[in-house]
Amino acid sequence: MTTKFDPQGYGNRDGYIWFNGELIAWRSAQIHILSHALHYGSSVFEGERSYGGKIFANREHTLRLLESARQIDIDINYTPEEIEQAKAETLRINGLSDAYIRPVAWRADGPEMGISSTKNPCNLAIATWEWGRYYGSNDNTDEIKGIKLDISDWQRPSEKMIPCHTKASGLYMICTISKHKAQMRGFSDALMFDYRGYIAEATGANIFFVRDGEVHTPKPDCFLNGITRQKVLELLKHRGIKIHERHIEPSEMESFEQCWLTGTAAEVEPVSQIRDYNFVVGELAKTMVSDYNALVRS
Repeated sequence: MTTKFDPQGYGNRDGYIWFNGELIAWRSAQIHILSHALHYGSSVFEGERSYGGKIFANREHTLRLLESARQIDIDINYTPEEIEQAKAETLRINGLSDAYIRPVAWRADGPEMGISSTKNPCNLAIATWEWGRYYGSNDNTDEIKGIKLDISDWQRPSEKMIPCHTKASGLYMICTISKHKAQMRGFSDALMFDYRGYIAEATGANIFFVRDGEVHTPKPDCFLNGITRQKVLELLKHRGIKIHERHIEPSEMESFEQCWLTGTAAEVEPVSQIRDYNFVVGELAKTMVSDYNALVRS
């Protein structure tokens, strides 16, 4: 299945969304124009996938949602068990098995409308839908050609400037404009450097490189250490592959042979080009695609 635009838009669909403890009709899941999150970015979210009705890394995603919310002062008044039950109910009522799950928590409208709005309530909602590969590539590992990346003009900020280890909505604006520009230039996505000029990540996925059979991946000290990234590191270690988690200079891309991205939406996606640098979709990249596909369905 490939990713397609919904001609009706994501706000105009059949189905149900879990909203503050109730399953409501999809089109009824509305918020007020003066919701704090819309004006000040006070929102966190998760991206999860279910395979055969089982949500992969369910507890890890739930705990990250709660920690992200804690770090930006959003109160989620549900336990991990209650959130996971809500996700299961949302999948069930929508009749979905292989699906994408989007929990989102945000500061709503209330008695205050300013930077500080501690008296405003916080909401939690969960939506789920069928969603194919994020980049729309072929699932057949023998035919994957690899996607092409541009290089963003924007950099990932210092950990002293933003809560960089949260999955907060406001942190994605530079990702959005970076990907828009990349797509207008014929690329699938954009690679971002960090504030020091080291390679960081793509706009919504972590990145791996291969040289002489060894894997090199940026140290996630100022960007999100993705759950899929962590799972792929475990798969590599299980195969006895030597891994270097470190700061990577952009000029090193000339010497790397293979490259891939990881993320819940992207899963494991080989890369064939980053602007002027070319990579082969080699055996290790294909192996990681296969190993990850097997892991999420195990």
